[in-house]
Amino acid sequence: MLDNSIAAARQNGSCILLPGTIYNYGPFAFPLPDENSVQQPVSRKGRIRVEMEVRLRRASIQGAKALIIRAGNYFGPRAGNNWFSQSLVKPGRSVTAVTYPGRPGVGHQWAYLPDVAESMVRLVERASLENFATFHTEGHWDHGGRQMIEAIKRAVGRSDLPVLQLRWRLMALASPFIPLFRELREVKYLWDEPVRMTNARLRDAIGAEPLTPLDEAVRATLVGLGCLMESEQTVQNASGTRHSQGRL
Repeated sequence: MLDNSIAAARQNGSCILLPGTIYNYGPFAFPLPDENSVQQPVSRKGRIRVEMEVRLRRASIQGAKALIIRAGNYFGPRAGNNWFSQSLVKPGRSVTAVTYPGRPGVGHQWAYLPDVAESMVRLVERASLENFATFHTEGHWDHGGRQMIEAIKRAVGRSDLPVLQLRWRLMALASPFIPLFRELREVKYLWDEPVRMTNARLRDAIGAEPLTPLDEAVRATLVGLGCLMESEQTVQNASGTRHSQGRL
């Protein structure tokens, strides 16, 4: 797919936009990888991503243009292939618990897809970009691994929402038979220690990074995933206790 995109970009002088991932980096680049950090992936997903970027860099010398924006774990309305929708909640169902992959107290970085798209648009509108350019976004930094969980609780109006730990050991037992589990285990290291990208280069290029407030982003995501009715509203009574008002 990427090779076909490169061929089309060469022919038309177009720019390829690639949402980059943190999978490109191994633990050697932690805890603060930047755009110039050496990419030494330790997973199959990471090796594929590195190869994609190598091809884009090569294509940029041969007439194509490429822009990569690297971000933390993506989440957003109707986006299904990510940790938020495959672990934290279950699409199409009301939220009855949050299953969190990380260890308590370990920070984690999240990226709301509409914000990433807006950053891309602003970068493309700049005429001075190099043929091959890479930028990191900061997105939402969850410094203790609890802010995303608490935002989900607020969105559904349940402060008592159970929080479960992802069963990594059970996944390890099943991984020889389920390729997806095997690949997920390979990126477990990204949940075991804090990894935080900073956006200094992006801010130099476009100014302040687009950043939707976390509560707003989480609520829109839950509605888009079918976990929360659009007519449901979380309200706060005079005593400060939050509860779900239900359908209006």
